[in-house]
Amino acid sequence: MHDVAIELAGRPGSLARFGEALGAAGVSLEGGGVFSVNGVGHAHFLVEDGEAARTALEQAGLGTAKVRPVLIRRLKQEVPGQLGAIARALGDAGVNIEVQYSDHANRLILVVDDMETADQVT
Repeated sequence: MHDVAIELAGRPGSLARFGEALGAAGVSLEGGGVFSVNGVGHAHFLVEDGEAARTALEQAGLGTAKVRPVLIRRLKQEVPGQLGAIARALGDAGVNIEVQYSDHANRLILVVDDMETADQVT
């Protein structure tokens, strides 16, 4: 699985164009979200085929998407503190969490700066 990150214009219809471009290319969104910072939408979405997503977004004129592999962890929903424990293990190992969200299966999705170490310590 891959995180597809792209900036979206802060105007009505930008997210619609994003979703339509991926839908037309047969790319399904498995999780993610968009956050607006200073009028710019920062989209991060989980997809199976990152390259297909990148190509579809570029062909739709939405700019260049950044595609990165993700670390996926299943959380025990009934046990409090799991995000903190995972984040602490990564922080203690010197791994920076750049993006965090959940997928449609309630799994923790992390984009990190050192995938190998992150995988080992979690």
